[in-house]
Amino acid sequence: MTRFAVLIASAAVCGALAWLPHGAQAADKVEKHTVDASTPGSRTLRGKIRGYDTAEYKVQLRQGQTITVNLKTNSRSNYFNITAPGAQEALFNGSIKGLEYRGKIEQDGEYTVNVYLMRNAARRNERASYTLTVGTQQ
Repeated sequence: MTRFAVLIASAAVCGALAWLPHGAQAADKVEKHTVDASTPGSRTLRGKIRGYDTAEYKVQLRQGQTITVNLKTNSRSNYFNITAPGAQEALFNGSIKGLEYRGKIEQDGEYTVNVYLMRNAARRNERASYTLTVGTQQ
């Protein structure tokens, strides 16, 4: 391979990496968890994240149920989003609306709660310890 071909290939790889979401690195870790919401009540979940890593909590919910999600954290840049099944955008964005959510479920399915650090903290590879409380009612 000529030097020119190597240079072009390297530029293509760098360009592809630049398009990863929120400056993500290829090695970002997503911890996946399932929350059992089959019976009403509250579940307390503890975790830690660092940099661009995220924690993903899947919750199976039924139409008409009420869900509450609260985040307590040691980082001012730690938030969560909630996404409905099949949705492209979050139905709740913690960085805009805060650390507490309460709402009625409009469709059956698997909802996703993503816990993350804002880009300013992720870029500095900061860490956060958190307690996520997920509650459901009929």
